[in-house]
Amino acid sequence: MGSLSLEMDFEPSAITPRGLARRSLFPPGDNKKPKVAQPTGPRKNLQLEVMEPGLGNDGPSLDTILVNYLDTLTQRVNFHLGYPVNICYDHYANLAQLLQFHLNNCGDPFMKNTVDFHSKDFEMAVLDWFAQLWEIEKDQYWGYVTNGGTEGNLHGILIGRELLPDGILYASKDSHYSVFKAARMYRMDLEMINTSVNGEMDYSDLREKLLQNKDKPAIINVTIGTTFKGAIDDLDVILEILKDCGYSQDMFYIHCDAALCGLMVPFINNMISFKKPIGSVTISGHKFLGCPMPCGVQITRKSNINNLSRNVEYIASVDATISGSRNGLTPIFLWYSLSAKGHIGLKNDVKRCLDNARYLKDRLQQAGVSAMLNELSIVVVLERPRDQEFVRRWQLSCVKDMAHVIVMPGITREMLDIFIGELVQQRKQWYQGGEVEPPCIAEDVGAQNCSCSYHKIDDISP
Repeated sequence: MGSLSLEMDFEPSAITPRGLARRSLFPPGDNKKPKVAQPTGPRKNLQLEVMEPGLGNDGPSLDTILVNYLDTLTQRVNFHLGYPVNICYDHYANLAQLLQFHLNNCGDPFMKNTVDFHSKDFEMAVLDWFAQLWEIEKDQYWGYVTNGGTEGNLHGILIGRELLPDGILYASKDSHYSVFKAARMYRMDLEMINTSVNGEMDYSDLREKLLQNKDKPAIINVTIGTTFKGAIDDLDVILEILKDCGYSQDMFYIHCDAALCGLMVPFINNMISFKKPIGSVTISGHKFLGCPMPCGVQITRKSNINNLSRNVEYIASVDATISGSRNGLTPIFLWYSLSAKGHIGLKNDVKRCLDNARYLKDRLQQAGVSAMLNELSIVVVLERPRDQEFVRRWQLSCVKDMAHVIVMPGITREMLDIFIGELVQQRKQWYQGGEVEPPCIAEDVGAQNCSCSYHKIDDISP
C-alpha cells in the first residue's frame, strides 16, 4: 500500500483536471502500511461556487482548489475511525484511465447491451464470485452490482413484498435505517423487534410477534453486523423459530443485510448460505473490500426475480433493478480488488481486523475506558468522548453516550495507539477534579463492559 501522505510536489499551473485523474498521488511500487500523518483538524467547508471561464475570477484556480482538497483528504485519511469504509486500496492508479469513458450497465446484467460502453462482463464475474461464496449455483441465482447497501436492502425487501404482498416486515430496532425506509416506501406493515444489550435481535420478542401475526406471511430482515454495535443476528435460530411457530417456507421470506460482514463471515463460518431457505443477501462493496465509489452486491434466487422483471424496449433489455442506469466503473473496481486479493488475501484481512479490534478493546479497558466488542465483529463500542472536537477529529460516529471505532483493513495498530493515547490524555483533562465523571453506559453495553465509577466499584467488591 502506498503512503497516505502526499509526497510529491504539485505544480498547480501545470495540472489539468484530466491530468489529476491520470496522475498517481502516491509513489508506485510502495506497498507499505499507511503512514500516520501529523495531527490535523477536521476539514472545513470550502464555500465553493461554480466558476465561469473567461470572466477573470479573483479566487484560486481550479487546479489550486483541487490540489488543496487532495492534500486535506490525504491528511485526514489517517483519522477516519468511525465509519465502515475501507479507504486503503491500491487499484486507483491502475484503473484511473477508465474515468475517460462513460460506462453504464443499464438493465439486466445478464443481457447483452446494444452499446459497447458497459462492464457487464466484469459484473457477471463479480456476481459469480459472490454466488460461490454464499453457496448458490450459477444457474440458480440472479443479482446485480448496486449503488450501495441501501439499494440492496430496498431491492431485497421489495422482492419479499412482491412474493408475499400481505407480508409483515420484521426487523430489529438496531437494523440499518434503510430497512425502515423500505417499510415506508412500500407501505408495509412493520413489526420492530427488540434487541439484547449487545444489539442482537431479541429472539423471544420475535417469537412472540410471529405468533401474534401467524395469519400473515413474514418478511424478515436478518442483520449480519448491526450498524452501531456490529451484532450478528443468528440466522439458524431465526429459522428454527419460524419452524416452531408453524411458518412453512412459502410463508416467509428472509433478506440478509450483510453490508459490512458479508465478506467477513464466510471466511469464519458458513452462516450465510443459500443452502438455507433465505431469499436474498446484500453487501456494500466500498466497506470491507473498498472502492472509491459507493457500491454493493445484491444476490437473490433466480426464481424470485420474475415478479420484478419488466421488458424495456428502449434499452433492449429487461430490468429488475432499482436504479436502472448503473455505474459501470464499480464492477471493474470490485473485480480488480477480488482478483488481486483472492480468498487468501481476504481471509488475512479478516483475521488482522478481528485481532486489531480485540487489541483496541483490551487497551481501552486496561485504560479504564468503557468498551464492548461483539463476537466476530470489528466494531468496538466505547464511551462517548466528552469533547466534540475530539469526536470530529477522529470522525467518530456517536449514539447517546456511546461512540464506536470500526477497525477496517486500512486501520493500523499505530493509528489505534495514537487514538488511545490521545483519548487517555484528554480524559485526564475532562474528568480532573471529579466534578464530572465518565458516563455510565452499562444499559447499552452491559455492566461487565462499563468502567464508570459505579460499576468499577462493583468489579472490585468482595
